[in-house]
Amino acid sequence: MRIATYNVNGINARLPVLLQWLKETQPDIVCLQELKAPQERFPIESIRDAGYQAIWKGQKSWNGVAILSKDHEITEVQNSLPGDDEDVQSRYIEAIINQMVICCFYVPNGNPYPGPKFDYKLSWLKRLKKRTDKLIKMELPAVLIGDFNIIPTPFDVHKPERWENDALFRPEVRKAYQDLLKKGWLDSIRTLYPEEKVYTFWDYLYKAYDRNAGIRLDHILLSPYLIPDLQSGGVDSHVRGWEKSSDHAPTWIELDR
Repeated sequence: MRIATYNVNGINARLPVLLQWLKETQPDIVCLQELKAPQERFPIESIRDAGYQAIWKGQKSWNGVAILSKDHEITEVQNSLPGDDEDVQSRYIEAIINQMVICCFYVPNGNPYPGPKFDYKLSWLKRLKKRTDKLIKMELPAVLIGDFNIIPTPFDVHKPERWENDALFRPEVRKAYQDLLKKGWLDSIRTLYPEEKVYTFWDYLYKAYDRNAGIRLDHILLSPYLIPDLQSGGVDSHVRGWEKSSDHAPTWIELDR
């Protein structure tokens, strides 16, 4: 089973790219972020024509998350991150697919640092940890997947010295990521490629993609129950080079399920 995550950076603007990638790779489960479309403008007919069912939570202009499934039924669990009833940003959706809990999310960017946006990011990550701790405690087969907006280590960024005061690389958010790993979640891509430079995002400016001046923001973390099933994974970095593509590339793993 292939599970993938892709920050599409505007699903309607990038729909031809998304559909081409789906046709080329045929992932079983796809988690999308940054739909940038209200609920009623999600292109469900095109997604169905591509062979997928979907659940989603849209939002006008920004944010928005979705889960696609090719062959397995989707049972939605919740479409907001518990812990703050006043948070209206569409950043989290959770479902059960093939007896796995799929937690798809788009962590707040947090810039500029310092400021209220960074404070919101930290509070959001605390809520995420509370939810994921429950999943670990219940010993469920679960996947944390999406755009974490966290560069985990200096090894995950081109020229890390330039990112010291960026909200993606601040010690506070890197610690939040490491706290997940300490609880038992496995960083699947880093596990598969322990000594390789792996990037999932390249800025549109300064020919970053051409120079491979990227960062690793899109992650797939597995609960202990699923770790033995991990077979392979990677980043479809060539998709970033397609015309009118997102600044992210699809990231995927294969599980023996």
